[in-house]
Amino acid sequence: MQYSDMAAKMAAGNGFIAALDQSGGSTPKALKGYGIEEGAWSTEEEMFALIHEMRARIISSPAFTGDKVLGAILFERTMDGTVEGISTPQALIAKGVVPFIKIDKGLEDEVNGVQLMKPMPTLDVLLERSKALGVFGTKERSVINSANAAGIAAVVKQQFEVGKQVLSHGMMPIIEPEVNIKSETRAECDKLLLAEIIKNLDELAEGQQVMLKLSLPVVPGTFDPLVTHPKVLRVVALSGGYKRPEACVELAKNQGIIASFSRALLEDLRAQMNDAEFNASLASAIDEIYKGSTQKTLAAAAV
Repeated sequence: MQYSDMAAKMAAGNGFIAALDQSGGSTPKALKGYGIEEGAWSTEEEMFALIHEMRARIISSPAFTGDKVLGAILFERTMDGTVEGISTPQALIAKGVVPFIKIDKGLEDEVNGVQLMKPMPTLDVLLERSKALGVFGTKERSVINSANAAGIAAVVKQQFEVGKQVLSHGMMPIIEPEVNIKSETRAECDKLLLAEIIKNLDELAEGQQVMLKLSLPVVPGTFDPLVTHPKVLRVVALSGGYKRPEACVELAKNQGIIASFSRALLEDLRAQMNDAEFNASLASAIDEIYKGSTQKTLAAAAV
Protein backbone atom coordinates (compact mmCIF):
# COMPACT_ATOMS: atom_id res chain seq x y z
CA MET A 1 0.00 0.00 0.00
CA GLN A 2 1.21 3.46 -0.93
CA TYR A 3 0.38 6.53 1.20
CA SER A 4 -2.60 7.37 -1.03
CA ASP A 5 -3.92 3.81 -0.65
CA MET A 6 -3.60 4.03 3.12
CA ALA A 7 -5.32 7.41 3.21
CA ALA A 8 -8.20 6.08 1.12
CA LYS A 9 -8.56 3.04 3.37
CA MET A 10 -8.58 5.18 6.52
CA ALA A 11 -11.08 7.62 5.02
CA ALA A 12 -13.69 5.15 3.84
CA GLY A 13 -12.82 1.63 4.97
CA ASN A 14 -15.19 -0.49 7.04
CA GLY A 15 -13.51 -1.62 10.23
CA PHE A 16 -11.54 -0.23 13.14
CA ILE A 17 -8.03 0.59 14.38
CA ALA A 18 -6.31 -1.73 16.84
CA ALA A 19 -4.30 0.08 19.52
CA LEU A 20 -1.22 -2.05 20.28
CA ASP A 21 0.73 0.82 21.81
CA GLN A 22 0.94 0.27 25.57
CA SER A 23 4.21 1.93 26.61
CA GLY A 24 6.59 1.53 29.56
CA GLY A 25 4.28 2.55 32.38
CA SER A 26 1.25 0.57 31.21
CA THR A 27 3.12 -2.52 30.01
CA PRO A 28 3.06 -4.45 33.33
CA LYS A 29 -0.71 -3.97 33.56
CA ALA A 30 -1.15 -5.10 29.95
CA LEU A 31 0.97 -8.19 30.58
CA LYS A 32 -0.96 -9.00 33.75
CA GLY A 33 -4.20 -8.81 31.79
CA TYR A 34 -2.61 -11.23 29.33
CA GLY A 35 -1.86 -13.68 32.15
CA ILE A 36 1.82 -12.83 32.73
CA GLU A 37 2.65 -11.64 36.25
CA GLU A 38 5.49 -9.21 37.06
CA GLY A 39 7.73 -12.00 38.37
CA ALA A 40 8.02 -13.37 34.83
CA TRP A 41 10.71 -10.82 33.93
CA SER A 42 13.71 -9.35 35.72
CA THR A 43 14.72 -6.53 33.36
CA GLU A 44 12.93 -3.92 31.29
CA GLU A 45 14.24 -5.57 28.14
CA GLU A 46 12.67 -8.90 29.13
CA MET A 47 9.38 -7.11 29.88
CA PHE A 48 9.32 -5.45 26.47
CA ALA A 49 10.23 -8.75 24.81
CA LEU A 50 7.18 -10.36 26.41
CA ILE A 51 4.80 -7.61 25.29
CA HIS A 52 6.27 -7.79 21.78
CA GLU A 53 5.61 -11.53 21.71
CA MET A 54 1.98 -10.81 22.57
CA ARG A 55 1.66 -8.21 19.83
CA ALA A 56 3.43 -10.39 17.28
CA ARG A 57 1.01 -13.21 18.12
CA ILE A 58 -1.92 -10.88 17.50
CA ILE A 59 -0.56 -9.49 14.24
CA SER A 60 0.33 -12.93 12.86
CA SER A 61 -3.06 -14.42 13.81
CA PRO A 62 -5.28 -15.40 10.85
CA ALA A 63 -8.06 -13.44 12.59
CA PHE A 64 -6.09 -10.18 12.28
CA THR A 65 -6.47 -8.93 8.70
CA GLY A 66 -7.22 -5.75 6.83
CA ASP A 67 -10.76 -6.94 6.13
CA LYS A 68 -11.90 -5.74 9.56
CA VAL A 69 -8.79 -4.16 11.11
CA LEU A 70 -8.08 -1.02 9.09
CA GLY A 71 -5.04 0.09 11.05
CA ALA A 72 -2.86 -0.60 14.08
CA ILE A 73 -1.10 1.84 16.42
CA LEU A 74 2.33 0.66 17.53
CA PHE A 75 4.62 1.47 20.43
CA GLU A 76 8.07 2.60 19.20
CA ARG A 77 9.78 -0.61 20.32
CA THR A 78 7.10 -2.65 18.54
CA MET A 79 7.67 -0.66 15.37
CA ASP A 80 11.39 -1.40 15.60
CA GLY A 81 10.78 -5.12 16.09
CA THR A 82 9.81 -7.87 13.68
CA VAL A 83 6.89 -10.23 13.16
CA GLU A 84 7.81 -13.57 11.60
CA GLY A 85 11.08 -12.09 10.37
CA ILE A 86 9.55 -8.96 8.79
CA SER A 87 9.62 -5.44 10.23
CA THR A 88 6.41 -4.86 12.14
CA PRO A 89 5.09 -2.03 9.90
CA GLN A 90 5.71 -4.13 6.78
CA ALA A 91 4.09 -7.17 8.41
CA LEU A 92 0.98 -5.05 8.97
CA ILE A 93 1.02 -3.66 5.43
CA ALA A 94 1.32 -7.21 4.07
CA LYS A 95 -1.98 -8.00 5.83
CA GLY A 96 -3.68 -4.87 4.52
CA VAL A 97 -3.43 -3.06 7.89
CA VAL A 98 -2.28 0.58 7.99
CA PRO A 99 0.53 1.20 10.53
CA PHE A 100 0.61 4.14 12.98
CA ILE A 101 3.15 5.01 15.70
CA LYS A 102 2.47 6.38 19.19
CA ILE A 103 4.74 9.42 19.54
CA ASP A 104 3.93 11.03 22.89
CA LYS A 105 6.30 10.54 25.82
CA GLY A 106 3.69 10.55 28.55
CA LEU A 107 1.78 13.20 30.45
CA GLU A 108 2.66 16.24 32.54
CA ASP A 109 1.13 16.70 35.98
CA GLU A 110 -2.43 18.06 36.00
CA VAL A 111 -2.87 21.82 35.60
CA ASN A 112 -6.22 23.52 35.00
CA GLY A 113 -7.98 20.15 35.00
CA VAL A 114 -5.88 18.68 32.17
CA GLN A 115 -2.64 16.84 31.54
CA LEU A 116 -0.60 18.11 28.63
CA MET A 117 1.93 15.98 26.78
CA LYS A 118 5.55 16.00 27.91
CA PRO A 119 8.07 17.60 25.52
CA MET A 120 9.14 15.55 22.50
CA PRO A 121 12.57 17.01 21.59
CA THR A 122 13.51 14.16 19.25
CA LEU A 123 10.17 13.96 17.45
CA ASP A 124 11.52 14.95 14.03
CA VAL A 125 14.04 12.10 14.14
CA LEU A 126 11.33 9.60 15.15
CA LEU A 127 9.03 10.80 12.38
CA GLU A 128 11.75 10.43 9.74
CA ARG A 129 12.59 6.93 10.95
CA SER A 130 8.94 5.89 11.17
CA LYS A 131 8.14 7.12 7.67
CA ALA A 132 11.16 5.25 6.29
CA LEU A 133 9.73 2.03 7.79
CA GLY A 134 6.42 2.57 5.98
CA VAL A 135 4.41 4.04 8.87
CA PHE A 136 1.41 6.10 7.68
CA GLY A 137 0.63 8.21 10.72
CA THR A 138 1.04 8.98 14.40
CA LYS A 139 -0.97 9.16 17.60
CA GLU A 140 -0.45 11.49 20.55
CA ARG A 141 -2.51 11.50 23.77
CA SER A 142 -3.46 14.18 26.30
CA VAL A 143 -6.03 13.85 29.09
CA ILE A 144 -8.91 16.12 30.13
CA ASN A 145 -10.14 15.52 33.68
CA SER A 146 -12.54 18.42 34.19
CA ALA A 147 -14.42 21.10 32.28
CA ASN A 148 -11.85 23.88 32.55
CA ALA A 149 -12.07 26.02 29.42
CA ALA A 150 -8.48 27.29 29.63
CA GLY A 151 -7.12 23.80 30.22
CA ILE A 152 -9.05 22.26 27.34
CA ALA A 153 -7.96 25.09 25.02
CA ALA A 154 -4.33 24.42 26.00
CA VAL A 155 -4.67 20.69 25.35
CA VAL A 156 -6.16 21.17 21.90
CA LYS A 157 -3.65 23.89 20.98
CA GLN A 158 -0.72 21.62 21.91
CA GLN A 159 -2.27 18.68 20.07
CA PHE A 160 -2.62 20.66 16.86
CA GLU A 161 0.89 22.09 17.14
CA VAL A 162 2.25 18.54 17.27
CA GLY A 163 -0.16 17.52 14.52
CA LYS A 164 1.21 20.23 12.22
CA GLN A 165 4.74 18.97 12.90
CA VAL A 166 3.62 15.49 11.86
CA LEU A 167 1.93 16.84 8.73
CA SER A 168 5.17 18.61 7.76
CA HIS A 169 6.76 15.15 7.46
CA GLY A 170 4.04 13.94 5.11
CA MET A 171 2.39 11.77 7.78
CA MET A 172 -1.15 11.65 9.19
CA PRO A 173 -1.60 12.69 12.86
CA ILE A 174 -4.22 11.13 15.10
CA ILE A 175 -5.00 13.85 17.63
CA GLU A 176 -6.15 12.35 20.94
CA PRO A 177 -7.45 14.69 23.66
CA GLU A 178 -8.98 11.98 25.87
CA VAL A 179 -11.80 12.95 28.22
CA ASN A 180 -11.56 10.90 31.40
CA ILE A 181 -14.76 8.83 31.57
CA LYS A 182 -14.67 9.18 35.38
CA SER A 183 -14.89 12.97 35.14
CA GLU A 184 -17.93 14.44 36.89
CA THR A 185 -18.15 17.08 34.15
CA ARG A 186 -17.84 14.82 31.09
CA ALA A 187 -20.75 16.29 29.13
CA GLU A 188 -19.45 19.82 29.55
CA CYS A 189 -15.94 18.63 28.64
CA ASP A 190 -17.35 17.20 25.40
CA LYS A 191 -18.93 20.56 24.47
CA LEU A 192 -15.83 22.60 25.26
CA LEU A 193 -13.63 20.10 23.43
CA LEU A 194 -15.83 20.16 20.33
CA ALA A 195 -15.66 23.96 20.11
CA GLU A 196 -11.87 24.03 20.52
CA ILE A 197 -11.29 21.29 17.96
CA ILE A 198 -13.45 23.06 15.36
CA LYS A 199 -11.57 26.30 16.02
CA ASN A 200 -8.22 24.62 15.44
CA LEU A 201 -9.44 22.64 12.42
CA ASP A 202 -10.57 25.85 10.78
CA GLU A 203 -7.04 27.25 11.22
CA LEU A 204 -5.41 24.37 9.32
CA ALA A 205 -4.10 25.16 5.86
CA GLU A 206 -6.35 24.40 2.90
CA GLY A 207 -6.05 20.76 1.93
CA GLN A 208 -4.66 19.59 5.26
CA GLN A 209 -6.47 16.87 7.22
CA VAL A 210 -6.03 15.19 10.58
CA MET A 211 -7.62 12.24 12.32
CA LEU A 212 -9.23 12.50 15.76
CA LYS A 213 -9.31 9.93 18.55
CA LEU A 214 -11.91 10.87 21.15
CA SER A 215 -13.62 9.44 24.20
CA LEU A 216 -17.15 8.25 23.49
CA PRO A 217 -19.40 11.24 24.22
CA VAL A 218 -21.99 11.37 26.97
CA VAL A 219 -24.61 12.49 24.43
CA PRO A 220 -24.53 10.37 21.25
CA GLY A 221 -24.01 12.47 18.14
CA THR A 222 -22.10 15.23 19.95
CA PHE A 223 -19.15 14.83 17.60
CA ASP A 224 -21.18 14.65 14.37
CA PRO A 225 -19.76 18.04 13.22
CA LEU A 226 -16.27 16.51 13.39
CA VAL A 227 -17.25 13.38 11.47
CA THR A 228 -18.40 15.54 8.56
CA HIS A 229 -15.71 18.24 8.79
CA PRO A 230 -13.70 18.50 5.54
CA LYS A 231 -10.40 18.72 7.44
CA VAL A 232 -11.01 15.46 9.34
CA LEU A 233 -10.02 12.24 7.58
CA ARG A 234 -11.68 9.99 10.21
CA VAL A 235 -12.94 10.12 13.79
CA VAL A 236 -12.12 7.12 15.97
CA ALA A 237 -13.04 6.37 19.58
CA LEU A 238 -11.06 4.97 22.47
CA SER A 239 -12.64 2.54 24.91
CA GLY A 240 -11.40 4.65 27.82
CA GLY A 241 -11.84 2.01 30.49
CA TYR A 242 -15.16 0.60 29.35
CA LYS A 243 -15.33 -3.17 29.03
CA ARG A 244 -15.73 -4.26 25.42
CA PRO A 245 -19.52 -4.97 25.43
CA GLU A 246 -20.34 -1.56 26.89
CA ALA A 247 -17.79 0.22 24.69
CA CYS A 248 -19.29 -1.36 21.58
CA VAL A 249 -22.84 -0.41 22.60
CA GLU A 250 -21.79 3.22 23.14
CA LEU A 251 -19.78 3.21 19.91
CA ALA A 252 -22.77 1.99 17.89
CA LYS A 253 -24.76 5.03 19.03
CA ASN A 254 -22.39 7.39 17.19
CA GLN A 255 -22.67 7.62 13.42
CA GLY A 256 -19.44 7.66 11.43
CA ILE A 257 -17.14 6.96 14.38
CA ILE A 258 -15.10 3.76 14.41
CA ALA A 259 -13.20 2.12 17.25
CA SER A 260 -9.56 2.43 18.18
CA PHE A 261 -9.59 0.09 21.15
CA SER A 262 -6.72 -1.27 23.21
CA ARG A 263 -7.84 -2.93 26.45
CA ALA A 264 -11.27 -3.67 25.00
CA LEU A 265 -9.61 -5.57 22.16
CA LEU A 266 -7.17 -7.54 24.31
CA GLU A 267 -9.21 -8.21 27.44
CA ASP A 268 -9.99 -11.89 26.76
CA LEU A 269 -6.59 -12.93 25.37
CA ARG A 270 -4.26 -15.03 27.56
CA ALA A 271 -0.71 -16.20 27.07
CA GLN A 272 -1.74 -19.68 28.27
CA MET A 273 -4.18 -20.19 25.38
CA ASN A 274 -3.22 -22.59 22.62
CA ASP A 275 -3.25 -21.14 19.10
CA ALA A 276 -6.78 -22.31 18.33
CA GLU A 277 -8.16 -20.77 21.54
CA PHE A 278 -6.19 -17.56 21.04
CA ASN A 279 -7.27 -17.10 17.43
CA ALA A 280 -10.92 -17.84 18.25
CA SER A 281 -10.92 -15.34 21.13
CA LEU A 282 -9.26 -12.67 19.02
CA ALA A 283 -11.68 -13.29 16.14
CA SER A 284 -14.63 -12.90 18.50
CA ALA A 285 -13.29 -9.59 19.85
CA ILE A 286 -12.59 -8.30 16.34
CA ASP A 287 -16.09 -9.24 15.18
CA GLU A 288 -17.72 -7.45 18.13
CA ILE A 289 -15.69 -4.26 17.68
CA TYR A 290 -16.20 -4.36 13.92
CA LYS A 291 -19.95 -4.56 14.45
CA GLY A 292 -19.93 -1.56 16.82
CA SER A 293 -17.89 0.38 14.27
CA THR A 294 -19.98 -0.43 11.21
CA GLN A 295 -23.51 -1.32 12.34
CA LYS A 296 -25.00 1.74 14.00
CA THR A 297 -28.13 1.72 16.15
CA LEU A 298 -31.42 3.42 15.30
CA ALA A 299 -30.81 5.82 18.17
CA ALA A 300 -27.68 7.00 16.39
CA ALA A 301 -29.50 7.38 13.11
CA ALA A 302 -32.13 9.56 14.76
CA VAL A 303 -29.66 12.07 16.24
